[in-house]
Amino acid sequence: MHGPILILGACGQIGTELTLALRERFGNNRVIASDIREGSEPLMASGPFELLDATQYEAIEKMLVKYKIEEAYLMAAMLSAKAEKFPDRAWHLNINSLLNLLNLAKDKKVKKIFWPSSIAVFGPKTPKDRTPQTTIMDPTTVYGISKQTGERWCAYYFEKHGVDIRSLRYPGLISWRTPPGGGTTDYAIDIFHSALRHRKYTCFLKEDTKLPMMYMDDAIRATIGIMECEPRKIRERSSYNIAAMSFTPAELAQNIKGHIPDFKIKYKPDFRQAIADSWPNSIDDSRAREDWGWQYRYDLKKTTGEMLGNLRS
Repeated sequence: MHGPILILGACGQIGTELTLALRERFGNNRVIASDIREGSEPLMASGPFELLDATQYEAIEKMLVKYKIEEAYLMAAMLSAKAEKFPDRAWHLNINSLLNLLNLAKDKKVKKIFWPSSIAVFGPKTPKDRTPQTTIMDPTTVYGISKQTGERWCAYYFEKHGVDIRSLRYPGLISWRTPPGGGTTDYAIDIFHSALRHRKYTCFLKEDTKLPMMYMDDAIRATIGIMECEPRKIRERSSYNIAAMSFTPAELAQNIKGHIPDFKIKYKPDFRQAIADSWPNSIDDSRAREDWGWQYRYDLKKTTGEMLGNLRS
């Protein structure tokens, strides 16, 4: 029998799908969703929900005790594009929420933690192609700086206090179930909605901007996979590279045209272009494959079919 699970930031893009996947796996009442606001109807209807601010230490502690929580997933964060507009708020949320959980785990209030990192930890001096697990990290965004700092805290709490923390560096994530949350890779979701509604899309990145991406189902599988792995197999306690596909807006548009022949795309790069330019083209995830058997299932063609099929229905 799996112990109770708490998800902080359960109403966000990843949190929503992760909550539903974990409830399906372990039972609705064993997975406690929490956020500072209520979420989608399926999330709210499927199991327990608590209003909770992830930056409030005492509030989290109370929740852990109330439900006898064994595992916590910290999905609350301010993403790249939004964080550039509110740097102080982004830093406060992204770092203090993590330190709260790490300290609670150090004091044995929770046994195991998942915390998401991102390809935003990389920067202009990072090797662009097949970015290695361990390499130069010189993030240029508030989001990236907070994620790199978070990775160092994770490794520190594991080394110094034996905290069982697990983490993945998510690439851009593509999902039809929840709206995007203010990231630089959001175009790869918006484009599907626009293609179906208007047969056209204006992209905020240049046509040849290649970025690592992943279909949400793969990201959820990776997240649950690393949490179910036995601790001795996990050699990276900062965060693991994981990868699926890399593509440009032009390549994505071409795939959509295969389904919607009259679809048109225009390009009007904005401030997000500079963020995208600082990130890798592709990621080497061989360490995750070796250590805990990670393997993606969705390529660009399959993802395009899934997105259009699900949004249509």
